Amino acid sequence: MAISIELNNLKYRYDVYQIFNLFFPLNQLDFNTTSPDYKIEIGEDSILIEDKNGSENFNINKDINVKEEVKKSSYIFLEKRTGKKIPWGTLVGIRPSKIALSLLKEGKCEKEIIDYYKEHHIAEEEKAKLCIEVAKIESNMVNNDKRKISIYIGMPFCPTRCLYCSFTSNPIVSCKNVVRAYLNALTKEIEEISRFIKEKELIIETLYFGGGTPTSIKDEEFEDIMEKIYNNFIHDNNVREFTVECGRPDSLSAHKFSTMKKYGVTRISINPQTMNDDTLKLIGRNHSVEDIKDKYRMARDMGFNNINMDIIVGLPGERLPHIKNTYKEIYNLKPDSITVHGMSFKKGSKLYEKLEEYLRDIEQNELNRMYEETFKLSKDLNMSPYYMYRQKNMVGNMENVGYSLKGKECIYNIQMIEERQTIIALGADAVTKVVYLELNKIERVPNVKDVLEYNNRIDEMINKKITELNKLY
Repeated sequence: MAISIELNNLKYRYDVYQIFNLFFPLNQLDFNTTSPDYKIEIGEDSILIEDKNGSENFNINKDINVKEEVKKSSYIFLEKRTGKKIPWGTLVGIRPSKIALSLLKEGKCEKEIIDYYKEHHIAEEEKAKLCIEVAKIESNMVNNDKRKISIYIGMPFCPTRCLYCSFTSNPIVSCKNVVRAYLNALTKEIEEISRFIKEKELIIETLYFGGGTPTSIKDEEFEDIMEKIYNNFIHDNNVREFTVECGRPDSLSAHKFSTMKKYGVTRISINPQTMNDDTLKLIGRNHSVEDIKDKYRMARDMGFNNINMDIIVGLPGERLPHIKNTYKEIYNLKPDSITVHGMSFKKGSKLYEKLEEYLRDIEQNELNRMYEETFKLSKDLNMSPYYMYRQKNMVGNMENVGYSLKGKECIYNIQMIEERQTIIALGADAVTKVVYLELNKIERVPNVKDVLEYNNRIDEMINKKITELNKLY
């Protein structure tokens, strides 16, 4: 169903669109109309908003720019009309903690920063406090040395493809014939980039082996590529953090855990997403909650002392009781960190095709309570937030947050989000970010997404990356 809006100043059309889209995500928004559902008149000193139930006039605060005042007025009007409470208010950007970081640098106290979020963006106090906590940790860890880098290595295979996934992750069952060729190409890229790093005397701070699911390949293939990674990037380099995203318990084995210990992995992630068997089956995962517990305990028994677990809020069919059950199970395991993701609808995922049906089936206010449960879980586990970001098309306009015990923060995640450190990315669909600190500029160098194309064009991928890196080093 379309919602028509008459706006007297189209300069603010996108700002109005953003706010209306928060409250009416299923509706088409039409600004070319002669019979509007809403009228918005922006004047010199006030903003008038009208619908069939009446109108309201909002004074423009001269200390806040008109763009923000238009968004605030639209938000307040629609909140009253719909009864929906959106915790982030008018904030729709990827990194809302940047505001807190900037205000902290100006010497503002916490109360002033909280008041700023409320006055300028109608954000709830808890969200403002979250931004402040994240900003404080980020400010202590953010990179300021251009010679310090991180490495990302991608493995674009998974046991199965999840319902919500849009990444270039290929079901391993149908890709057995290309895995060996991919590992050969990846090995070549690893060796060439290692040579460049040594020539330029760069310092590797962190290495993140992600995907997909790196552990989805065979035990011997995994050990082979881990040895290559270790010899080229880890050995004798004093790397602060080496993370492997194990992800799926159905891809793990004692041999793989042993391989990770052998080659210096300091942090792993075992990602249940949910601790409810019915949801696991629905989203396309071939493992149970018991499998998650078994592999988690195996990792602990083998000496891993920095384990992260991912949770997704808003998975299809899940409600508050599901999250409460996930809370209970995760609390009993006591990981060292948790990463809470909001459900995001991505083009290319199977779930995107069912977007309208899904959004009709879940209430904003219940989503708010589900998020509150994950926040409570972090507090009960004595964790603090250390990084946070948001995505487009997130259900309920929420956020992704990393919580950890003190000293167990993922340094790579902070550097990746802050974008103040060059990250050299290897593998299909991996994107290198070359950071020019002095120019406050980032150049992105993407590898091709398709695995076969990556295998065939590996020399081109390497040369393109090194050409850009040579401009900085």
